[in-house]
Amino acid sequence: MIDKTLTKVLAAVAGAVVLALVVGVGILSKGYLDDRATEQARIDAVQAATNQATAMLSYNYNDVDEQLAAAADGLTGDFKDEYDKLVQETIAPGAKEGKITVEATVQAGSIVSATPEDAVVLLFVNQITTSDESPDAATTGSRVRMYMHKEGDRWLTGRLTPV
Repeated sequence: MIDKTLTKVLAAVAGAVVLALVVGVGILSKGYLDDRATEQARIDAVQAATNQATAMLSYNYNDVDEQLAAAADGLTGDFKDEYDKLVQETIAPGAKEGKITVEATVQAGSIVSATPEDAVVLLFVNQITTSDESPDAATTGSRVRMYMHKEGDRWLTGRLTPV
């Protein structure tokens, strides 16, 4: 009788240990997978922000409307509406009138914060500008903070602020 009782107790203890191990592995695995998802988000968000900043801040007066309309496809929310309005009312008319060409290049970028769905990216951007009035290229540098949000499989810009 003692042997059967001891066997039942040992079986129960072994079952509890196995259950605890399974739960522990599950918790650790979830943390690992969350970390991997966040790390991938960091990589993808920096690349998307770099591409988007280049598209938003570069234009040629000959096709400024088409270029910046294409750039607006990478924006989301109210920021997209604000950007469209700025392009139509200020940037495009000014570019055409002054025959302005701007070439933006991102020199460096880094994550400020990230989750699998949202990221804040800091970019260092150089812009080379030429115009009818100033045919010699002028280079300016700036820093911008890009607020990125993942919608489906795309990272979209929800806000851009100068730093």
